[in-house]
Amino acid sequence: MNDLGQDLELRLVRYFTVVAAHRHFGRAAADLHVAQPALSRQIQRLEKYLGTRLLDRTPQGTRLTPAGQIFLPQAQALLQAARQAELAVREQARTERITIGYVEDLVITAAVRELRHRHPDAEIATRHLSCRDVGALSDKRVDALIARTPLPLAADNVSTTPLYEEPRMLVVPRGHPWADRASVTAEELAGEEAAPCAFETAGWTSYRILGAGVPPIESYEDKLELVASGRAIAVLPVGDRRSSLRPDLVTVPIEGAPPSQVVLVSRKGDPNPMIRYLLLAATVLAAPSS
Repeated sequence: MNDLGQDLELRLVRYFTVVAAHRHFGRAAADLHVAQPALSRQIQRLEKYLGTRLLDRTPQGTRLTPAGQIFLPQAQALLQAARQAELAVREQARTERITIGYVEDLVITAAVRELRHRHPDAEIATRHLSCRDVGALSDKRVDALIARTPLPLAADNVSTTPLYEEPRMLVVPRGHPWADRASVTAEELAGEEAAPCAFETAGWTSYRILGAGVPPIESYEDKLELVASGRAIAVLPVGDRRSSLRPDLVTVPIEGAPPSQVVLVSRKGDPNPMIRYLLLAATVLAAPSS
């Protein structure tokens, strides 16, 4: 008859397997760093719990009873399973950290908040990236990246998951012929010459500067200044609200332009489980209303 209200203790199971291995209480006690009488009492507790004798003392030491012979492989498997469970949990705890990169105007607060709510013990950091940080994912400064396509990353090296799409808009200076239009078409913009743009080449945002004779510009603010001066026009996703902070700029919807896509990108084959959890949490992100 076992101890009422008590569960099988793994410590007692381990004691039994050590005694069974040594076939001797004295040597087992030394191996376990416990007193031999205490070890004998613990084995008796285990036998009482199971309701049968597991070990018989002999002049030569100790031998397994038939019940002990049946219980030994099960006990060893139980301890192994417990060890594997412990290692899995420790590994999980060790890898529950992630650094999330995001670019330019994107706001990822909702996804990060949701991830922290679901995994309160995880180490979650964010890192704002510029066009100069094209190697942040590959050199492991970030574990995942939320950005707009196209990206300057080899498709064979990354896993990409679409999150949402945004329409595109035109940004022009006040007084521009299109400034008062309800919309413009992609065909109308097709005739504009694209100026060299370091940002677009880097691929971190889906916006481009249009206009002839404009040298490459890296700073976003300098590009807006170029638009405000009347030397260029810009195509941006509607979620990029930075141009609206300037009273000398006007945004106009574009009809027929392919949408800008926001994606979550990670290194292909990365075993970090937090990336999968981030993907689940990122479903709370939605395209800003136009």
